[in-house]
Amino acid sequence: MKKLFTILALIASILAILFSVLPISNLAIFPGITALIFGGIAFYLSKKTGEIKKIIQFTFFLTIGALSITSYKAFFVKTEVTNTEILDAKETQFEEEAIEELENLDIESIEIDSFEESENLNTEKTETEIPEIQSIELNEEDLNNLQ
Repeated sequence: MKKLFTILALIASILAILFSVLPISNLAIFPGITALIFGGIAFYLSKKTGEIKKIIQFTFFLTIGALSITSYKAFFVKTEVTNTEILDAKETQFEEEAIEELENLDIESIEIDSFEESENLNTEKTETEIPEIQSIELNEEDLNNLQ
């Protein structure tokens, strides 16, 4: 049981270190807290048996380092939105280039006449197959006969 909690604490502390140096450093709190909990349980179980391993102390060291890096980033590093006018200008430039490319395409060379003729034939067939109903008159006798 002691080995299981030691391994879990070590894995959680490594994950906390990895998350703390990445841009998603706020997520390092969760594996850091779990590493402290698992490390505390492993420390308690090893103290009960009388032999405290150095790896448990190492996991505490890693976890405290990860949490300190995370808290430093949270308090002192500010994320700022810079000037977005440059991005907007590039976006409009890309739109204009795309419009120019579409205008330069030679769409007239593609023959669509045969496709339009086949569509006209299909629509004419469907119109002739279905007769139009002008009006329907029903009386009570016809309704009773249907039931």
